[in-house]
Amino acid sequence: MKIDFLAFAFLVALSTQPLLGAADASPEQVVDTFGKKLRAGSNYYIVPVSAIGGGPYPEHGILGGLALTSIGQMCPLDVVAVKKYQGLPLTFTPIDPKKGVVRVSSDLNIQFSTKTKCPQSTVWQLDHFDAKTGQWFVTTGGVLGNPGWQTLRNWFKIEKYKVDYKLRYCPTVSTYRHLCKDVGLYVDEYGNNRLALSDIPIKVRFQKA
Repeated sequence: MKIDFLAFAFLVALSTQPLLGAADASPEQVVDTFGKKLRAGSNYYIVPVSAIGGGPYPEHGILGGLALTSIGQMCPLDVVAVKKYQGLPLTFTPIDPKKGVVRVSSDLNIQFSTKTKCPQSTVWQLDHFDAKTGQWFVTTGGVLGNPGWQTLRNWFKIEKYKVDYKLRYCPTVSTYRHLCKDVGLYVDEYGNNRLALSDIPIKVRFQKA
């Protein structure tokens, strides 16, 4: 009986170990519209695929890129998709800034490379729940780096979405419970295409600025 128990314990221990080499496997690298690797700290435009041709939001017209605007209050600025305009350049900072490339399914900060009149940073963060609209909007004022529960709202991911990509909020920088949802679009009462958590992700590509 003792031998059987030891054998069972050994089998359980083996089943909980990662496969050989799995721990060393790195997620796929994100590439831009020219097939080149996204580099951490370099400037890119996030281009909704509907601006290139086709996409999940044809009813929103031609979307050109992502930009900042003031909605409801002067600051902080909120993230929106704009039409017939390439938007503002952004940078991506992985959780480990020493890594030179951006990989799918990895926590990262997204920041607009532009100066504004607002005192807050242009680092993306998830806003507090908007009870009026029932939405979680993407705004700015986040913090670069410093992963942990205090900065939980500042981390996003790039995921593969068919042949393109999508943005997702599902940080793994902390064991603290949080939302896990794709980033899509919400058209507000003023006609702004606001980035918000959604069951329908917005399909995107990355163009070197």
